[in-house]
Amino acid sequence: MNDLSSTPPSENSPQRQRKPDWIRVKAPTSKGYGETRKLMRDLSLNTVCEEAACPNIGECWTKKHATVMILGDTCTRACAFCNVKTGMPGRVDPAEPEHVAELALKTGLEHIVITSVDRDDLPDGGAHQFVKVIQALRAATPQTTIEILTPDFRGKMRPAIEAIVAARPDVYNHNLETVPRLYPTIRPGARYYASLRLLEEVKAHDPSIFTKSGVMLGLGEERLEVHQVMDDMRSADIDFLTMGQYLRPTPKHAEVKEFVTPKAFDAYGAIARAKGFLQVASSPLTRSSYHAGKDFAEMRAAREAKLAKAAAVKSGAKAAETR
Repeated sequence: MNDLSSTPPSENSPQRQRKPDWIRVKAPTSKGYGETRKLMRDLSLNTVCEEAACPNIGECWTKKHATVMILGDTCTRACAFCNVKTGMPGRVDPAEPEHVAELALKTGLEHIVITSVDRDDLPDGGAHQFVKVIQALRAATPQTTIEILTPDFRGKMRPAIEAIVAARPDVYNHNLETVPRLYPTIRPGARYYASLRLLEEVKAHDPSIFTKSGVMLGLGEERLEVHQVMDDMRSADIDFLTMGQYLRPTPKHAEVKEFVTPKAFDAYGAIARAKGFLQVASSPLTRSSYHAGKDFAEMRAAREAKLAKAAAVKSGAKAAETR
């Protein structure tokens, strides 16, 4: 049990587990939602909002904010928490980068988030499709800031990172998802320390790129394990941490062990900020790309303030030496 939460275990069966009031959202019905959905279909684009059954889809799509999922809608892995379908993917769509750029142009996006399925079947893991999407966005709408959320590029990590970092996204996100102890059952196709190393590699290649990672709570993790993940992230110089409640997509997926209270999320957020993250988002409904544009602006401002403070301290020390 996560000892920051006071929520009692559900008495309902796992198949029909009742959600607490703080996790419920209204079904999307707005005009903006419908327009965003139509645009996605017209451009033949997939979104993780739909494929992963995100609870924030109504709010985000009403504002025409959507997280585009490139490289198809079929994943080569089968993580116990994810609702994206698994199997042998089809061919990569060569028109996809232009369609993503057209989406950003038509919606006037100031910040766009691009993610993908795992493509272990491709020689580069799909890295060069990320590069092409970034390049297409830069050419079509250079004012749009770009956030990518990539897989771990298992066995192809170093060349994949080199290629993507050279294309210069503004934010590089890769989620650790859960604590190391739960990887064998929750994220069996991945390795915790390989994911940490990926984010370290991004910073080693270009320290100016913001790095970001997230974890789900409610899978059976313990409080001190979450604290250790925070420390591991800071050791990898990760700038932005997101924490949200895991929600079971179907009865076939991993069970929700606990609904973590908003108060507990606030406590985790305070601890994370004390550990030195530039930006922290911690709430039951937080997801990797939820309010991503606003969070990016705040993170950039936090870095500028931090650099200005360091410069002032250095200048003061030099002045003291000359006295």
